[in-house]
Formats: sequence, structure tokens, C-alpha cells
Amino acid sequence: MARLQNMKTFVGVVDSGSFSAAADRLGVAKSAVSRRIADLEAYLGVQLFQRTTRRLNLTDTGRSYYERCVQILADVEETEIAVSQQHAALQGRLRLALPLSFGLRHLGPAIIEFAKLHPAIHFELDFNDRRIDLMQEGFDLAFRIGRLEDSSLIARRIADINTMVCASPGYLKKHGTPQRPEDLEQHDALVYSNLADPEVWAWWDRQGTKHTVRPKVVMRANNGDFLCDAAIAGRGICMHPSFITYDAVARGDLVPILADISWPATQAYALYPATRHLSQRVRAFVDYLVERFEGRPYWDAPAEVVPE
Repeated sequence: MARLQNMKTFVGVVDSGSFSAAADRLGVAKSAVSRRIADLEAYLGVQLFQRTTRRLNLTDTGRSYYERCVQILADVEETEIAVSQQHAALQGRLRLALPLSFGLRHLGPAIIEFAKLHPAIHFELDFNDRRIDLMQEGFDLAFRIGRLEDSSLIARRIADINTMVCASPGYLKKHGTPQRPEDLEQHDALVYSNLADPEVWAWWDRQGTKHTVRPKVVMRANNGDFLCDAAIAGRGICMHPSFITYDAVARGDLVPILADISWPATQAYALYPATRHLSQRVRAFVDYLVERFEGRPYWDAPAEVVPE
């Protein structure tokens, strides 16, 4: 039991980033955390952390041991639930990293509904567009939109993400409506700065050939909802995911431009490390999302059937 307790303490230190934060999370004194880590390192005969005055970093051995500990502790938890015949009631913590706009608009309502179905699950949510390290930061799941660069992560597709170019009726009345993608180069653009090359807009012709245009950038921001509001206010044209603009289009506040053009399309994914045990609650939550968003996303439905 002491060995298992030491493993839990070690995982807590890694997930929280410090001995003090781990002590607060575990409800014990900092000295107890230090003693457990020292006992663990002495038992294993290895150094798990590289300690400096400012940072606490895992050694290579420590990182490998952390990954195994996470899996072992998850297995123990699942086994205890099954043995106590509580497997029908999902319970425990789910720590999720979610993109800001998609998370608040679409994943947030799904999480609330799932929480009603499984009240014994406790959610910890980080709404942020930054790229996170699942293993280092201790998340059970992360959600990502776009091309996946980290091949060490397992990805489960949640929904298709399509893009539209749009502007307010007032802007189009004042500046005219582009008739070709090349016309966008003469128009003011509102761009999402977290993209790799936000000032270049891509599109594909009927033969599948990729083309690009460079509109006149008048505003950059790292939040799509703000840029959507700026477009509604007539500040320029935006190229945004339809999950952000769909309700403004349904209200008539924004008008799609060049709707017959193939603009960028991608997917939203739920991600988890291949080395991490997928608990019953994580699996159930991902299955719930896949079923909820199955088929054509509601934000891509015709304007007249878009829900308020």
C-alpha cells in the first residue's frame, strides 16, 4: 500500500508541477510529499527528477516511470470499481483541454449534458487555444482542430470542420461583393493569428488544385469569436470555421461569400496518449461525443433549421 501511495504522490507531483501543489491536491503536508518521493527514489535506486531552484523536471527514467505509473493507477482504479460492483455508475475525475471557441460553443453544452447523466464524474476544464502536453500536464483528453502533428497521440474524430468566408451586409453594400477568390485581395480581412500563415487564404478549384490569395489584413486576433463580432460590425471579411459563424449567418448578420468555392476543411479530434490507459469514463465520454456529433454537424445545417 505504501508503494502505491508513493506512486500516486509521484504522479501528483508531475501533474501539478511542484511538491507544494501536489501537497495541496493530495491534502498532505509538503514534507510528506518530499519524504514519499525520496522513499520512492531510494527504493527504485534511480533519480526521477532533476531539481533546480526554479524548475522541477523529469529525468528520462522519471518520464518513462510516470507513463507506467499512470497506466497502473488507472488499472487499479478500474479494478476497484469493478470489484465493488460500481462499474455501472461512472465516477472519478475527467481533466480536459479544450479549444476556446469550439469548446465553449459546442463541447461545453455536451459536457453539461454528459455530467447530468453521470453526476459522479467531476470535470476539470481548461478552455485555451494553446497547444498542451497531455502527459506533462496530466490531462485525460485534449481536443484539437486541424492537422495532427504528434504521431504519439491516439486521435478519435469527433466532427467535420468546414470553413466559410463571410462579411456583414453593410460591408458588402459599401465595398461590393467579391465575385472571384482573387477579388478578396482588394478587400479588408480579419484573420485568426493562431494559424500557421494567417494572411494567406487557401481554396481549391473543381480539379482539386490548391490556390491562395492574400487579402488586405486590417485586424489580427487569436480569438475567432472576437473576429466574428468584428465582421458583424462591418470591419472586414473573415474566413472562419462554420461552427463560429453559423448563427450569425442564420440571423442575417453575416452573408456567405463565394459559397460555391471549396475553402479549407478539417476535423475536430479527441486525443489521448498511446501510453495512457483509457479509463471507462474517458471511453464513455468520447463515445458520447462521437454519437452526439455524428453525421452532418448542426452548424452546417441550412440556416432555416439552425437551432437558436
